[in-house]
Amino acid sequence: MADIACTHCNLKFDESVMIKEEQNGKELNFCCKGCQGVYHLLESEGLDTFYDKLGDTQLQPAAQYHDDLHKFDLEGFKNKYIKENEDGLYEINLIIEGIHCSACVWLNEKVLHKTDGIIEATINYTNNKAKVIWDPEEIQLSKIIETIRSIGYNAYPYDASLQEERANKTKKAYYSRILMGVFGTMNIMWIAVAQYAGYFTGMEQKFKDILNVAEFILATPVLFYSGWIFFRGAYYGFKNRIINMDTLVASGALLAYLYSIYAMVTQTGEVYFDSVVMIITFVLVGKYLEVLSKKHAVDTLDSIIGSTPTEVTVVKESVKSLIGVENIQVGDIIELKPGEKVVIDGQVVFGEGSFDESSLTGENEPVFKKNGDAILSGSICLDSVIRYEATKDASHSLLTSIVNLLEDAITKKPRIEQLADTVSGYFSLAILSIAIAAFLGWYFMGGSFETALIVSISVIVIACPCALGLATPMSTLVGIGVAAKRGLLFKEATFLETMAKSNLLALDKTGTITEGKPSVVHAQIEKGFDPSLLLALTETSNHPISKGVAHYLKEHYDNMDTVTLESIKSVEAKGLEAYHNGIKLVGGNAALMQQHHIDVEGESENSLFIFAIDGHMTARFELTDTIREGAKEAIGNIQKMGIEVVMLTGDHEKSAQRIAKEVGIDQVHARLLPTDKSDIIQHFQEEGKIVVMVGDGINDAIALANANIAIAMGRGADVAINVSDVVLLNEKPQSIYEAYRISRRTFLAVKENLGFSLLYNLVAVPLAVSGHVNPLVAALSMSMSSLIVVGNSMRIKFLKFRS
Repeated sequence: MADIACTHCNLKFDESVMIKEEQNGKELNFCCKGCQGVYHLLESEGLDTFYDKLGDTQLQPAAQYHDDLHKFDLEGFKNKYIKENEDGLYEINLIIEGIHCSACVWLNEKVLHKTDGIIEATINYTNNKAKVIWDPEEIQLSKIIETIRSIGYNAYPYDASLQEERANKTKKAYYSRILMGVFGTMNIMWIAVAQYAGYFTGMEQKFKDILNVAEFILATPVLFYSGWIFFRGAYYGFKNRIINMDTLVASGALLAYLYSIYAMVTQTGEVYFDSVVMIITFVLVGKYLEVLSKKHAVDTLDSIIGSTPTEVTVVKESVKSLIGVENIQVGDIIELKPGEKVVIDGQVVFGEGSFDESSLTGENEPVFKKNGDAILSGSICLDSVIRYEATKDASHSLLTSIVNLLEDAITKKPRIEQLADTVSGYFSLAILSIAIAAFLGWYFMGGSFETALIVSISVIVIACPCALGLATPMSTLVGIGVAAKRGLLFKEATFLETMAKSNLLALDKTGTITEGKPSVVHAQIEKGFDPSLLLALTETSNHPISKGVAHYLKEHYDNMDTVTLESIKSVEAKGLEAYHNGIKLVGGNAALMQQHHIDVEGESENSLFIFAIDGHMTARFELTDTIREGAKEAIGNIQKMGIEVVMLTGDHEKSAQRIAKEVGIDQVHARLLPTDKSDIIQHFQEEGKIVVMVGDGINDAIALANANIAIAMGRGADVAINVSDVVLLNEKPQSIYEAYRISRRTFLAVKENLGFSLLYNLVAVPLAVSGHVNPLVAALSMSMSSLIVVGNSMRIKFLKFRS
């Protein structure tokens, strides 16, 4: 067969390999799917007149980036990387390749937000991780990836286990380019010494020409190989009408390079090849150190996420088999060997042994587990073979919850970072405008094109949008990592900022200030008491008082009958009601007894639980709770920070006052219903207070939801954890104090970084405009400003805590 031309690129191929198509009676031939796709894209956009202007000119065949796009829509890919939320929307974490500065982040977010079907797209500059939420009814993930690629970036699913490999690949790419830059810089410096010596003592033109050519030979590969990263970023910025940091570096170096060639060829003026090389090398080294620092900052989070096993040993009918964690169902029996990490929450059914829960609680002392004990995902089996029954699937287990919280935390941006990103988006354009104005001013006022050009290059190079863009995300990332190591999980980086500004702490009593495990210290048993009925009633509740009474009954009464109750009702903040064979049972505090017109004799500074059968009191229990270790010290330290501390509790006044006095709290609100706690929180907010609420139970959920920052105990009720902003895994009061310290230190670092970035640019840019800074010093200053911001953020890691 004869060769025929491709309808798009005009390259000729054998007719047998062409993709044929007919449209409006016209035969179309395409050499590949890429050309076919571009042809129809241009036609649909009304740009098909392009081919009339093209004539017989041949193009390169259209590059195909979508060979692997189909894999993003496969069921296996969805099960591994995509989460579906309650509204039926899909969510994924992606790594965006090619991001160099905050303007790149802004561009990607802008393009994704404009794409139909995408609900949310947020990108964290420190690790290039994007959180994308979309409606699968409107758009597929493959189309989202294709959109990202169309603007010059690439995206792949975030997988912590592969991050080290990708990080090493990135480091090698930087390393080879830096080697070229350093080689060029070292050699060109020797030539520059001779150049400057000749400038002051005189040098024949022929020797000067030789040195100029040598510098040109050294500068060219450094500019176009080592500096390729900046040219690539500048190209895509220009393509999408964005001026970014890459635009500033590439334009500054290229202008100096072109002028130097002109000066070399015409033998007029001085060459600045040494400045070209040093601009590229200094900025590239700065970016490389930035990459290393950012990787170090996310290592804490990746170490938690990346070490998660993907398979577990399941025992079914005495047969062991390895099964993927995503396929585990509630009720499956899982076997653990010494050294293995727990991935699924469960309850021990065979064996006993020690578990390391340090990654969850920060406590290094092993915890002994026996038959019937709960084991948490994230802990490590130390010394025995254990079999346990899965009580949750992988997606709802503690370790997955922690991973999800951390991933969300480093993706969500604080308000101060959103402002910094907006400023960074316009910053580069402003700098370019100032550079042009400086060039025109120096040229028309001084008359020297060379001087005007060098001043404008210095302005372009010295300005640093990176320092501004890094100021907030670097600090918050380090802060979240430090908190995670201390067993503090901030669900969003924004909560660090809010907690740092807080001036009032509201504490629930039971389970927060106290252990939440009240024990009976006095029991008054009356005629007609039936322990079996009371046990049945108390076991319907998870309230600590009910559990304390149930524990007492099991210790003091043997052979109790199993009783079935009807019409069980929980009366909020008061107690329980139920029926048994027509007999009414009531158990709870004095307020509940008064509601049922049951006389209660005397008061107590301890918590009361009274049990009545058919309107007659048959038992009266006094319970007291143990104050958590370190509560008084932690509350005292928080008060020294200038934070007002109040207690909100449903317990009676005397018991609440006794506990408050022991831990040093002056303001106590007792006998509160859940709605009362919420109303008090709102009252504080109306007075201008920024309120942090700490609680652990269902009765705290409404108040937690209304607080500016809600902190839940890690083993509290699920609903309390769900509405919380911060979770304390180790449940120590000291952790509340540590959360305040970390948030305030992080916010201080953010303000220091932003202050330095603004001050740097306010000082550096005018110095460059006035001609007091050359391009060499400008390049060094720009790199140093970014590294100072990164280094200041890393200082958060040195925050000292009481062990």
